[in-house]
Amino acid sequence: MAGTRPIPRPLWKAAALSGMASYLDAGLIVSISVNLAIYRDSYDMGVWMAGAISAIVTGCIAVGSLVGGRLADLFGRRRVYNWDIFCFAIGALVITLAPDDITLLAGVLVAGLAAGADLPTSLAVVSDAAPSWARGRLVAFTQVMWMLGIAVAIFLGFALSTTGMTGARIVTGQLAVAALVTWALRSRLKLSDGPSDTDTGTVPESISLKGVWSRAAMLPMAATFVFYVAWGLGANTFGQFGTYLLVTVSDASQSLATGINLAFIPVGVLLTFAFVRVADSPWRDRLFHVAAVVQILAFVIASLTAGALVGMLVFFVLYQLSHPFAGETNYKVWSQLTLPADTRGTTQGLTYALARGVFAVAAFFTPALADHSPSVLLWTITACMTAAAFAGVFIIRVLVPRSASTVPDRADLRVPST
Repeated sequence: MAGTRPIPRPLWKAAALSGMASYLDAGLIVSISVNLAIYRDSYDMGVWMAGAISAIVTGCIAVGSLVGGRLADLFGRRRVYNWDIFCFAIGALVITLAPDDITLLAGVLVAGLAAGADLPTSLAVVSDAAPSWARGRLVAFTQVMWMLGIAVAIFLGFALSTTGMTGARIVTGQLAVAALVTWALRSRLKLSDGPSDTDTGTVPESISLKGVWSRAAMLPMAATFVFYVAWGLGANTFGQFGTYLLVTVSDASQSLATGINLAFIPVGVLLTFAFVRVADSPWRDRLFHVAAVVQILAFVIASLTAGALVGMLVFFVLYQLSHPFAGETNYKVWSQLTLPADTRGTTQGLTYALARGVFAVAAFFTPALADHSPSVLLWTITACMTAAAFAGVFIIRVLVPRSASTVPDRADLRVPST
């Protein structure tokens, strides 16, 4: 099958360097979360400043995705691909060395915008470089990097939890170092220009805004957005508030709640690797149907038990086994397979931005809704997961076959070198 065809090493290198966008995105969000209490004490922050920093991370990533994806399509993906990672490094350094909360806020602003800009741009770059028979695996590999970003930030935060501000600086400092190393390696990476890369300064008609709003772009953009935002409302809720819900709703201790989340990180990484193996084969979409049902079942059990600890433990097991095969990785792969090549940066940047904005608004109301009625919160998320499953089935049955029948991309005719 196509999914077993070996991928040349230069393509894996391109995927790894592009996947650093996901590593840094996840690492930034988690590191701010892990360090927030330390920042609050060290900088004598008020509650509004602490809330503003948390909100700005998500908001800036959303804005950066929207603007960065468009700039990449207009002025060249390789150019934006190299410079946004450098800007992230500057922002991360400012966060690491910040002497006060205002400087910290400025660093979060820069790093968040740059991280957001790099997400759609890096996916478009690796998609441009990849032939169709390898695109699924290479794009899916960026999700492995996202999982690693979470794992490293949580592990460092846990290991350095007693070292105060020194540990907080190490947690964010490793992001700055990783970004600088990635920038240096990306600068030396030789890839053929993508469909939008041009030095003429003119904008081809295919990547004007008319191209973005065409039927060829709108239908897959709308379908992938519906899937991502519906699935992400559940995933983001448990990503941001999983420990909080276990403590406040399930009456688990803080150590047990933290331990449950930590225990499942290796499972997520391993299963995401498993998805990479099948991402270019028919098993990618076959497994989606099974995983989507298991995922819905997980949320139904949590809802039926109203968040009781036993029900939540069953939920976490089923959810962690299913989401790598019916979640954000599918969204990334489907976006690259179904969106027009010339507008991938703009269109995926738009879906990223809108979805992250919805997640930010939902996060604001989540604690209050959980306090009012855990059952209402859980059943609402269950409904979202069900909607995501239907959107995924539509993408698989209508959009993916349609995109497979189109003319092969230029990447099918060449392989990038290093």
